[in-house]
Amino acid sequence: MKEDGMLKIVVPASTANLGPGFDSIGLAVSRYLTLEVRLADEWKFIPRSPEVEAIPPGTDNLIYQVAAQVAQTYGRTLPSCAVDVYSDIPFTRGLGSSAAAVVAGIELANELAGLSLTLEQKMRLASCYEGHPDNVGASLYGGLVIGSHRQEETNIVHVPNVQFDLVAVIPSYELETKKARSVLPQLLARQEAVEASAVSNVLVAALLTKNWELAGKMMAADLFHQPYRKELVPQLSLVETLAARYGAFGAALSGAGPTVLAFAEPGKGESLKEKLLPHFPDCAVESLKVAQKGSQVYKLALEK
Repeated sequence: MKEDGMLKIVVPASTANLGPGFDSIGLAVSRYLTLEVRLADEWKFIPRSPEVEAIPPGTDNLIYQVAAQVAQTYGRTLPSCAVDVYSDIPFTRGLGSSAAAVVAGIELANELAGLSLTLEQKMRLASCYEGHPDNVGASLYGGLVIGSHRQEETNIVHVPNVQFDLVAVIPSYELETKKARSVLPQLLARQEAVEASAVSNVLVAALLTKNWELAGKMMAADLFHQPYRKELVPQLSLVETLAARYGAFGAALSGAGPTVLAFAEPGKGESLKEKLLPHFPDCAVESLKVAQKGSQVYKLALEK
């Protein structure tokens, strides 16, 4: 990056699982983390929106830690930068705030260290850092992703141009992923695992063939995580009931929660939002779209 230049990095939020697609299905959504990066004497991260007011201001920031690790992997060092951070992704609400930061860190290292990473290389780095490919995959690719992350390899199927509306019911409380995972069983009996896997497989097929009604049924039939997490997120059962009443084709916990998403056919999201609003006075109820583009990097000239 030139001394008179600036990087702008834009990364979409994401939702994961979509019910039974546990740790493997991700969808990019229309909330964004944005970095404006310029060279400086030392690393500093400057919050520019309420959602990121509490971020660490120095090298303990997650974005820096990811960027530094990536650079070190390739034997490079990073120049010090000042980073303005903007975000409308709610923190620890199940919309991929940390995954967006991981992707932003990889993009930052790629540009500052001149790594010329491919999308597949970025995906592998992000999945290894996160431990699963769903949120980071959606933030990198945009649209819908179905992924498998294993010790030896990460594989992603990217499905662009997925078209449906989403309504997010976002509770005011936070739910850490660690706590949300603590209520899950360590083992499933073989027959239950077969059934859970079959439900997930049918969800993918329904999404790819745009069979929205069947996709909704599979979201409700999840056996991997939602039945156990309902005790932590009381809004889930209510959204499921109301979404069906008001014409949504499905509802699911967003990632580990506590955000709950209702899924509607294109053009029906705003009407669904208005019907859900009165039922959740203590939550934010907002319309979202599928973010068709993944992370984007722009090279700009600083204003003089």
